Amino acid sequence: MKYISREDIERRAHELLRSHDAYEVPVPLELVAHRLGLKVQRVPLGESISGVLVLSDGGGMIGVNSDQPEVRQRFTIAHELGHFLLHKGKSELFIDRTFVAFRNSSSATGKERVEIQANQFAAALLMPEELLSREAMDMVIDLAEGDLINTLADRFGVSSQSMTFRLENLKMLGPA
Repeated sequence: MKYISREDIERRAHELLRSHDAYEVPVPLELVAHRLGLKVQRVPLGESISGVLVLSDGGGMIGVNSDQPEVRQRFTIAHELGHFLLHKGKSELFIDRTFVAFRNSSSATGKERVEIQANQFAAALLMPEELLSREAMDMVIDLAEGDLINTLADRFGVSSQSMTFRLENLKMLGPA
């Protein structure tokens, strides 16, 4: 599995939003998917599956678990878009389970790297650094300011946990 740097993933997400005239808050994911030739369908997928990506003839379908919260559904769509753009050609089917695997002896496998990259892409797509900085109005955010994190999460259509991770990864959080 080819290594893709975080910087390259950020750049690809940024270019996707710009090239599809979708650089806005919240990001119109289904519009982006449609413009890429992907149909989004919300269907019950059971407790253990968040989403699937099925590729065919240059396009495909993203299936999203309709039983999960809207913010989780948005992250799943963005994650599947990451598979489509970063990993097309590796497989025609991606199934993403709800559970999070703990690090173990198989953590460095190509399969896990693919999932990590898709998650990084989803975060960059849903919460672009420039838009996030603008929305936060260049304020230093610290973990005690949960209301601000919740407000940003609502604005971007993501969970507070996703917003917190993104702010931490962008080094936008002050000391706890």
